[in-house]
Amino acid sequence: MEAMTWTLDGMAEHESVIKGSTFLARAAPVPDETAALAFFNDVAVPDATHNCWAFRTGQRYRTSDDGEPSGTAGRPILSAIEGQDFDNVMVVVTRWFGGVKLGAGGLVRAYGGAAAACLREAAKIERIETLPLRFHCPFSVYAQVEAKLPGWRAEKTLCDFDAEGAWLTLAVPVEDADAVTDYLRDLTRGQMVISRPE
Repeated sequence: MEAMTWTLDGMAEHESVIKGSTFLARAAPVPDETAALAFFNDVAVPDATHNCWAFRTGQRYRTSDDGEPSGTAGRPILSAIEGQDFDNVMVVVTRWFGGVKLGAGGLVRAYGGAAAACLREAAKIERIETLPLRFHCPFSVYAQVEAKLPGWRAEKTLCDFDAEGAWLTLAVPVEDADAVTDYLRDLTRGQMVISRPE
């Protein structure tokens, strides 16, 4: 049983003021690096002192200190993401300098703390590892399969109708894939061919 991972249910933000400096953390769910960098471009504040960030999507992650001393901003933001078991998340922490230097330890606490508070307060949803199942579903059982999707926590990613029914591709939670496959085969008395495209 894998540890549970989470992603965000939408955008979140949190503002904190530390010794006169304002830290605005904004987080969003992102499917990949391209989306993460697009989110950064949307929320970065050009006239702020620093726009530091980190994202994680599966095995990929990147961080940026944006001019803060190396390792004092991006890394602590990434640690906040990982510490709360988030995946597919980008966090941008924008700082407006307030005149008091915080020192390296203070910066680590400020950036990490702003990111952690933002994620703690955010609406989150369980991120479920899925795999695709592709099969031809005859019209005679299509409604039954359709009705089962919510219970299976399965999502229809592709649906192409032909004269006999529909070619369906479902994203099914990994741990339920075998049970779903068995159900579909039983439904068509073993006639249904189910593939797992990569």
